[in-house]
Parts: sequence; structure tokens; C-alpha cells
Amino acid sequence: MSFLQDVVDILLQYVVKSFDRSTKVIDFHYPNELLQEYNWELADQPQTLEEILLNCRTTLKYAIKTGHPRYFNQLSTGLDMVGLAADWLTSAANTNMFTYEIAPVFVLLEYVTLRKMREMVGWPGGCGDGIFSPGGAISNMYAMLIARFKMFPEVKEKGMAAIPRLVAFTSEHSHFSVKKGAAALGIGTDSVILIRCDERGKMIPSDLERRIVEAKQKGFVPFLVSATAGTTVYGAFDPLIAIADICKKYKIWMHVDGAWGGGLLMSRKHKWKLNGVERANSVTWNPHKMMGVPLQCSALLVREEGLMQSCNQMHASYLFQQDKHYDLSYDTGDKALQCGRHVDVFKLWLMWRAKGTTGFEAQIDKCLELAEYLYNKIKNREGYEMVFDGKPQHTNVCFWYIPPSLRGVEDSEERTSRLMKVAPVIKARMMEYGTTMVSYQPLGDKVNFFRMVISNPAATHQDIDFLIDEIERLGQDL
Repeated sequence: MSFLQDVVDILLQYVVKSFDRSTKVIDFHYPNELLQEYNWELADQPQTLEEILLNCRTTLKYAIKTGHPRYFNQLSTGLDMVGLAADWLTSAANTNMFTYEIAPVFVLLEYVTLRKMREMVGWPGGCGDGIFSPGGAISNMYAMLIARFKMFPEVKEKGMAAIPRLVAFTSEHSHFSVKKGAAALGIGTDSVILIRCDERGKMIPSDLERRIVEAKQKGFVPFLVSATAGTTVYGAFDPLIAIADICKKYKIWMHVDGAWGGGLLMSRKHKWKLNGVERANSVTWNPHKMMGVPLQCSALLVREEGLMQSCNQMHASYLFQQDKHYDLSYDTGDKALQCGRHVDVFKLWLMWRAKGTTGFEAQIDKCLELAEYLYNKIKNREGYEMVFDGKPQHTNVCFWYIPPSLRGVEDSEERTSRLMKVAPVIKARMMEYGTTMVSYQPLGDKVNFFRMVISNPAATHQDIDFLIDEIERLGQDL
């Protein structure tokens, strides 16, 4: 008890520091420095509990404070107290999600929560199926797996050799996991056809239809369209109604990757951006992103009930005995790809109980309002150029910082190659000082630009102001 009390004290100190703006977001050290500074090796002999506590302190000393109000680096940020408590409870319970027999409450909570999420997607009475999986990439792969099985159920026994050449379609701005899933399932990355986007990063439906017709003429079988609700970089929402019409016309499974944008379904003000999602056959939704649930928490929702079970079940008789004394429909493990499956539902369920739908709505609306505040502040400010015109649809704000030495310089190859180096240098300096973190990347023919995202409800207007000042301070001399 005394050891655990000490650990809890260490954790609580870390939580307090995470929200303290006077502390660093990161105490950055290069990998070789960290490796040399501490002995991380595993030994034959045990350490004392005092040394174990020291290990805990050291680990948190160099951890990135992802709950810090000035951490803007990833789509998953923030530190929710109820979510944290739920994660601690989940670890204390330490069970597996495969049967009601060993996870009775957690299995029921998964059933209740997934049904509520399907209701919010717009499926009547929350009908359908679903599962919590280890992240959006796996949820997207599940969708591909189920879509293939729906069209060619024989693939489960006979494999890819028994079916025609399949092709999937997704936008050029979609998440890399669509291609990764195709590689893992033996469909192949060449069978994922990338559809052109408009200047705001939304899939162009006419190009989708053209490519479907083209693929059919070549003798390929289109089996999946993966639309994106909230792209990773631009935060774009594909036109789901137009895409649904095309999928219906050509009898293709429609998947919506709402890993990043799904949370907007909680907001009466913003959910229109996902209009048409109710026509999808499957939806990925990551509460660990926009809803601030601790990592990891990703759901795959499927409109047709029973399809996941048929696709994945293997009837392991040592787990899924058919003569148990309770309703076997609550033994959900056979519809999952995993056998061992972590309890990811409890933190979402407990946070939902604590906030209500209106609480989630308030924090999501706040994050979107902060993104608009940033956009309005920099769109006409000297030293900033927006990557695309118009206010952001999500909390992604994409921009270049133009240091004084490049202002007024005519567009040329030299200017472009100098601009390309600006964001990486500013980011490196941010990490060295430990003051804030924001992501950057190139995209297509656009050289490195900052991609600001806001998903931490602890962030304020002052934190946005601080970020702008800090970028200018660190980039003035470039």
C-alpha cells in the first residue's frame, strides 16, 4: 500500500505540472544522451522499490506532457481527470474483453456505448454492430476486411486466389492506414486508387465516379470507397452525400473514416459537416482524438448486424462454449481479430456519464472556436501565409511562417527551398526550449508548413497568442 501511495503521489505531481503553464511541455534530450545518462538495461537481479520509484520519476521527467495546454503536436491531446481515473480502474480490473464470463460489466458497457455511437451516426435505434479496436488504422482495416467478406464470403476459407482483383478508392489526402490495410490483407497497395481532392482537401466525387468506371472497364472489382470525415492535415470533410450516391449506384461498400472528425457528431453546431454519414456501411470514430478520451479508444461501427461475427469467428471451443448458462450474444470476442483485447470502453463510458453529451459538445465547440480565433488572428498578419483560403472546417489551421528575410522576396526556387527549412528549425527550437509543440509537414507540391490542431479543452485564447509570439520569437532570425 505504501508503494502504491508513493506512485500515486508521483502521478498526481505530474498531473499538476501538466496543467502548469510555467512548466515545460518537453525536457528534450537526444536519444544517445538519454541512453548514456541512465541505465535502462534489464538485469538478472531485482531492484529495490525505492529504485523502482526512481524509475517512475525519471520516466515522467522526460515524458512529453501531452495534457499541457500548449501541446498542439498531435490529434490526441489533453488529460481528462475522469478518463484518467477510468484508465486506472481498467488496469486494476485487468481483464480481457473476449467473454461476458470474465468481463461482465465491461462487455455490457461496450454494448451500450457502441449502440449510442451508432445512434449518433444516424442508424435507426442504434442498430448494427461494432467493436473497440487498437486505433483508427485497425478500425479502417476491419472495415476493409468486412467489406471484402460481404462481397466475397468465400475469401475467408479460400483466400485471395479464389476471387477477382479487387480495388478500393480513397482520397489523396486520406490516412495512410487505408493503403496499409490493403497491404496487410493481401489486396495490395496498387489496388488502392487515390481520388483527386479540391483545393480544400475534399474528395472530388466526379473523379471518384470516373475512376470506378475506369477500374470496371479494366475488369477489376470495386469493393470499397473510404471517405474521410476530417483529414489528418487539412481537417477536410469529404462530401458524404455525393459519395453515398455513387456507392449506391455501383453497389460498393461505403466506409467513412471519421477517426478525427467523428467527434463533431456530438455538436449540434458542427455535425452538419458529416451529413450523409448515416448512409455509410461502416464508420471509424476515435474518441481518443477530438473527445479527449485517454489513449487508446477507437471504435469501428458497422450498419449490418452479424456481419463482423460471420467474417471473423473461428469457434474456439475453449473460449466460446455453446452450452454456457447465459446469453451467448454477449461473448463478443469471436467477432474480433484479436484474442486478447484491452478494455477501451470504460474511460469513454465514464467520461460520457460525467460530462453528458452536452459536456462533450461544449469542449468540442470550444476547440473549434479556438481554431477560428487562430485563423482570424493570422490570416492577414504580417509574416503568415495560409496554405488554403477560407476558415478551417475542423481545428486544423495550416500556415507558413515567413521570416523577415523572406518577406517581399519574389516567388522563386530559392525562396521555396529556404521556406522549406523554416518550420523544421522553429520546431526544433520549440523542443529545445520546451515551450510548446506544433506539427509541420509538406503536402503534395507544398513545402513544409505548420499544421496547428486543437483538441485539448484546457487550451485558451492566451495559449494561442503565446504560440504565435513563440513562433515569431524563434523564427525572427531565419
